[in-house]
Formats: sequence, C-alpha cells, structure tokens
Amino acid sequence: MTAPQPDGLMPTALDLRIEAAVGYGVEVLRRHRDSGLLDAPHAALADAHSELAAAERDVTFYRVRLARLASSALPVDQALFARIERTLDQLATAAAVRDAKRSVADAALAPIEAAAPRQAPPQIATKDAAALLAIAQGAKLHEHLVTHRLAVATPTRTRISYAQLLHLEEMGLVARDTAHPVHAGQPVNLTDAGRAVLTAPRRAGPPGTTPAPLPPALPAVSRTRR
Repeated sequence: MTAPQPDGLMPTALDLRIEAAVGYGVEVLRRHRDSGLLDAPHAALADAHSELAAAERDVTFYRVRLARLASSALPVDQALFARIERTLDQLATAAAVRDAKRSVADAALAPIEAAAPRQAPPQIATKDAAALLAIAQGAKLHEHLVTHRLAVATPTRTRISYAQLLHLEEMGLVARDTAHPVHAGQPVNLTDAGRAVLTAPRRAGPPGTTPAPLPPALPAVSRTRR
C-alpha cells in the first residue's frame, strides 16, 4: 500500500486507470467535482472513487491495528487473542465493503474508458478558456435599458462580449436559459462540452498562450434560428 496523497486521498487500485481515462489524477478529479465542473458520468465516477478511497482507508486502519496487536509490545494472553479475533473480523468486513465499492467505481469508470479519446483533441483560445471559467462561477446576459447593448456579467468581472458569447455558443460550450428575459438577466451556463474543456489536461506553451482542449466526438449542437 502506497502512502496517501498530500491532501489525504487514499490511493486505490483504480487510480492509474482513472488517470489514463480522464487525462488527470484523482485529486484533480475530486477538485473538479467540488467545483461542479464535471458532467454526470464523471461526477458519478468521482463520487464512486471517493467512497472507494474511504473504504480503502478503513482497510488500512484495521491492518495497522492488527499489526500493532501482533507486535511484541503487548502481553500474550486471552484478552489479546480476543482483540486479534475481533480485529480480524473487522478487517474482513472492511475488505468486503472495499471490494463492493471497487465494483461500483469500476462500473462508473467503464463507459468513460470506452469513450476516452484516441488522439489529441482540438484546442480553444486562452481567452475562451478564461471566459468559460468565469461563466462556471455564474453568469448572466444583460441588455442595457438605454443603449440596448448586450453584455455578459460574471462574479469575477471577466469581460465577455456578446460576440464572444455567440462564439462559445456556436462551439456548443455554453447555453442560455431563454426562459428568462434578457433585460432581467438571462442565465448563461456551461454545457457538458464546456465542462469537459475546463477539466481536460492543458498542453504546455508560452505564458498567456496555452489553449484548452475541446472534448472529442461531441454531437453538433442544434440551434433554432429566428
């Protein structure tokens, strides 16, 4: 058993497979889950892996306890035999739970592995990636009451023009909630494709020029033209 990650995440038997399938490590997967950036299949995988890691931690706990009981520090008597037997039962139960959680995580990982890209995905501009990050925190499209100019407002005050919003919509990365009128603020949200862009690994490049990869083989987004 390897040592836990610095953030306390217990290593599991699926960590390397998950990293190969999603393109980054399980600790990044968990951060993306906490930030709400994952689509449903990846979120399910993150949750299943979290439960697996907790179960693996329980197995390690009882293994360490058993090792301490078997050390020469304690007197060999009937009380020790009872504690060892009880700990063995607890370890067996923890291992059974761990195996069940591994099966659930493996089932969540299987479709993601099957859909994993076979080649490097295309890229988007850094400014578009920055816009997606801002939109992920919450964004609304507003129409100025006097000038009637359209602009996207975000909590981070990232400047997103209407033209850039249309560009991101054309790529299928964001979508507007048209149930709300523009003059009252029309919510703009990331699509699954937009979340995939933000959670995909980045390629190295000069500062300020690193693009974000697009997810592969996404279906075209149909748009109703007025």
